[in-house]
Amino acid sequence: MPQPEAQITRYQRWLHNQRGLQFDSYDALWRWSVSDLVGFWRSIWDYFDIHSPTPYRAVLDRPVMPGAQWFDGAQLNYAQHLFSHADVAHAAGHPAIVFADEALLVAGTLREITWPELRRQVASCAAAFKSLGVQRGDRVCAVLPNVPETIVVFLACASLGAIWSVCSPDMGPVAVLDRFRQIEPKLLVLCDGYRHGGVAHDRRALAAELLAELPTVAHAVLWRHLDPHGDVAALAGPTRQAHDLQALLADDAPFAPEWLPFDHPLWVVYSSGTTGLPKPIVHGHGGVMLEGLKLNTLHNDVGPGDRFHWYSSTGWIMWNSQANTLLGGATICIFDGSPAGPAGAPNWGTLWRFASAAKCSFFGAGAAFYASCLKAGVEPQREGDLSRLRAIGSTGSPLSEDCYRWIWDKLPKVDGQDIWLTPIAGGTDFAGAFIGGNRTLPVVAGEMQCRCLGAAVEAWSEPDAKGVGRPLIDEVGELVCTKPMPSMPLYFWGDKGNQRYHDSYFDMYPGIWRHGDWIRITPRGGAIIYGRSDATINRHGIRMGTSELYRAVEALPEVLDSLVVDLEYLGRESWMPLFVVLREGVKLDAALIKRIKQVIREALSARHVPNDVFQVTAVPRTLSGKKMELPVKKLLLGAAPDSVLKRDAMANADCVDWFVALARSRSTA
Repeated sequence: MPQPEAQITRYQRWLHNQRGLQFDSYDALWRWSVSDLVGFWRSIWDYFDIHSPTPYRAVLDRPVMPGAQWFDGAQLNYAQHLFSHADVAHAAGHPAIVFADEALLVAGTLREITWPELRRQVASCAAAFKSLGVQRGDRVCAVLPNVPETIVVFLACASLGAIWSVCSPDMGPVAVLDRFRQIEPKLLVLCDGYRHGGVAHDRRALAAELLAELPTVAHAVLWRHLDPHGDVAALAGPTRQAHDLQALLADDAPFAPEWLPFDHPLWVVYSSGTTGLPKPIVHGHGGVMLEGLKLNTLHNDVGPGDRFHWYSSTGWIMWNSQANTLLGGATICIFDGSPAGPAGAPNWGTLWRFASAAKCSFFGAGAAFYASCLKAGVEPQREGDLSRLRAIGSTGSPLSEDCYRWIWDKLPKVDGQDIWLTPIAGGTDFAGAFIGGNRTLPVVAGEMQCRCLGAAVEAWSEPDAKGVGRPLIDEVGELVCTKPMPSMPLYFWGDKGNQRYHDSYFDMYPGIWRHGDWIRITPRGGAIIYGRSDATINRHGIRMGTSELYRAVEALPEVLDSLVVDLEYLGRESWMPLFVVLREGVKLDAALIKRIKQVIREALSARHVPNDVFQVTAVPRTLSGKKMELPVKKLLLGAAPDSVLKRDAMANADCVDWFVALARSRSTA
């Protein structure tokens, strides 16, 4: 059956009919979208029929970064718009959510939630939260897996104007508390455990530890996942009530989302830097809606009738992006569990079987997943019927040319052509994508198709003395965005004077967003990402600050100091070494390495366990005492030693030779 017309083609026809605008190429359309920000984002508002009971006074006030104000005066609600499609989608026979976990997939059954049922559960949860005193602006945090109940609680918060934040249950207490302590939740939703790789993980001890360290929590809500008869009352305390989540979802209540200002906070997500606690990034209802609709509908080409899957945990921004797909009336297909099947017996066909059972039309995952399938010799079409699949998405790290070819070779053709492959690059920081796909453009192996509409992305040279960079074409440079977007952060929670916000994105190029990736814009308008240009750890798309890992490792009595770098390579696996300075007389043996990895696994997650651990005499530091993460990273990626390690600016230059020798051994290996 031939594919329907591309969503971006429909949008361009609408621009012609409604605005009198016509473009002879995507590049011309993109250039208009970033040169006429007011005209472009007004068109997105109108094309997607965003409703507001009050008119906006201006599309964009003060087009500067940071500080741009969008659609001032407008009122909306993320949940209200999301359910505006519910009746039409339900009448057409399309569910809102298709779900399976490892057990359901083995049993050959799926759980489907209709749009009316999803709306009923959201309304019930919102009414229950409201009865508990949750009000507009209150923070509701959760430690939940990737299940429908998590979507329900999030949408209930959105409908009330409460501010949502979620962590994955596989995260350790240090990582979770580093996040939730900053925003002081009033209500905390917890699970008793989760299943991954065929193993049940009891998280009741984590729940108890979190509640002991979060005194602002007045209500603890338990989702009894592993034990349906678990003791809910155990979460209660002298000033804290305990509730059963399933009971809160059981009632019938009117769905009555509140009208909120365009920039009312929707959620807090976290992106970690190399110093301090994770950055608690606040995004607004309106900005997330506009970016989500643009990305998922126009660039991912997903609309009503599509079934969209992107494998993710709740700790990754792709969970949020997957929820955003509901805004356009599509069905989301979510899987909870290991993509490699049971522990000890890896089976990388698991997600392909889910895609077949769920009848997915769009399948997305981190680039590392496709590399694992390639290496394991997976034949996706032997796992089930994938004939409905028409698009493959990838993100999290660069996708190698070998993976492009594997996808085209192993997945079904669409209208006689290779399946459309649409890698994206963006991130948690603005809950969207800078680089994305376009179904009407050709796909070149190893290259992302285009800069996204409304995203004024360029590759820039190192700044000159005035802090100005030079735009580069077909050269690797810093990924920058030169103009504001509606989904850029409103602020960081608790960031007085917006100093940390400014330092995170605007310290290198004043007034210009520096994203922290190396990028090359090709002459044909595509883009290649070469990994992080800073020292942030990026493991399978989930970013973690090095400071979080140091707190865990350096708590061990044997470890005096440590340094970690995450090396991303185009076309091959990333490598994350950890360097440790040990107490006098202590040697790095197998037992200590095991303890180090275990403490990282418990405090952060299994994803952030290093590939190798090395004992060193000292960690390279600047004269002011800062760990020289980025110079070491550049050195190990092949940079000349003298260009990245300035010995006269170091406090301990005598330790450099060991790292130089390691870099040389890696380059010749």
